[in-house]
Amino acid sequence: MITVDWSARWAEYSPDKIAAGEFETDRTLTYRELNRAGSLAAAYLSRETGLVKGDRIAILAENCLEYLILLSAAQKTGIILVPLNYRLTSREIDYLISDSQPSMLLTEEKFRSKLKDSSAAAGIGWQQDIVSFFDSVKKYEASGSLSRFTEMSVFQDDAALIIYTSGTTAFPKGSVYTHGMMFWNSINTQLRLDLTSADRSINMAPPFHTGSWNVLLSPFLHHGAYTLLMRNFDADSVLRALVDYELTIFWAVPTMLKMMAESPLFDELDLSKIRYFVVGGEAMPVPLIQRYHSKGIPIRQGYGLTEVGPNVTSLNHQDAIRKAGSIGKPNFYYRFRLVNDKDEEVKPGEAGELILSGPTVTPGYWCNPEATSATIRDGWFHTGDIMRCDEEGFLFVVDRIKNMYISGAENVYPAEVEFLLRSHPGIDAVAIIGVPDPKWGETGMAFVVPEKNSSLTPEDVILYCEGRLAKYKIPKYVRFLDELPKNDAGKIDRQRLKQISLQNQ
Repeated sequence: MITVDWSARWAEYSPDKIAAGEFETDRTLTYRELNRAGSLAAAYLSRETGLVKGDRIAILAENCLEYLILLSAAQKTGIILVPLNYRLTSREIDYLISDSQPSMLLTEEKFRSKLKDSSAAAGIGWQQDIVSFFDSVKKYEASGSLSRFTEMSVFQDDAALIIYTSGTTAFPKGSVYTHGMMFWNSINTQLRLDLTSADRSINMAPPFHTGSWNVLLSPFLHHGAYTLLMRNFDADSVLRALVDYELTIFWAVPTMLKMMAESPLFDELDLSKIRYFVVGGEAMPVPLIQRYHSKGIPIRQGYGLTEVGPNVTSLNHQDAIRKAGSIGKPNFYYRFRLVNDKDEEVKPGEAGELILSGPTVTPGYWCNPEATSATIRDGWFHTGDIMRCDEEGFLFVVDRIKNMYISGAENVYPAEVEFLLRSHPGIDAVAIIGVPDPKWGETGMAFVVPEKNSSLTPEDVILYCEGRLAKYKIPKYVRFLDELPKNDAGKIDRQRLKQISLQNQ
């Protein structure tokens, strides 16, 4: 059995090495301290709260060291962590809690108000703010009732996390992320990015994203490297941190890198210790790549998704310009195919849906066998992304089957927003597409067919979303139509909607 308790191993090898720090507070944890705190939390959870392997802990908090301690405890107990999206509304968070059925809910005090109307949260017997919880753990240790904690048997197929993806129908789905997925993603990442225990990075992705846990954080924990946690992105703060903390690898989305390149600090600071930047979420424009290359910072484009990896492909920085727009080639332990709608492999050069197989593929969606069987067929995960492969084996994204668009690195699925808007009494029909936005990359445009004799205005549509949806999901533009265009199959013609959007800009 491959060990999943990484903090315990590094506590033996490099006990005094700092595993992680917090940018805002300057708090740090050495690997010895991380392992000790993880063992204490594991003992407290097992003996005082009665949680057992497979039980869930939902967490509503920004990036903090306590997440790492809870991950260490999860590796020792088999308890499953459920990071909740604090950018969502109370209504949306209530659904996540109801779906995951946690035995414990830990909340950062600033987000408590998001639970006041949650009936699902009210039914959880054990709730604490996250600071009070760890105070209780410390008191438990000080009481003298704690003896050496004996770890439970945790295996690769056991779940470590449930990470919710935005709904492709009406509601989000909980992607199960196992300890084995975390291990093999770490191996894939190390092999393709040449990670070592000497590497240092920063993580400002929110903890409800798989990227926050698994692009670099968990591979760094596995390899005994250092991670600086930052609660929110700020271009100048990140640039200074890259220098002050002598960071060697940084990952972000193009929108963030654009903001950093536009900062006056970009040309002033010495970033020579950076080995490269890892970019995901969307293709990085060539002029921006060249801007970083002129600064001596190589750019490595990649691709991933919550349910697989997430580090699925990588484009070597030597090919960043030559293969601009490519996501590179699959990482080591993947098999991939491009298939048509009959799951038949397409001919070389033709576009097809990317399907994946390997040890980093999720076993499925939490308590959702229908979604699982629709997505994982005959051992292959169907990504919903249309791609083509060139003659050298480089992959290029062509389109997204599920009509998802990305706004400021946040995935937005139109079906979820459409589901809400259809409940408005003044709306007869609605369809949403992503349109270009100079700041966020993409934003939403809602095409609305009002009910007859309705006095509905575009402002009414946007106002209806406010308080019911996270801000990044709310359409920026609203266009009224007499009817939605349909194709020959009677389905909404989204390509026609894209043409209409261009006419109205």
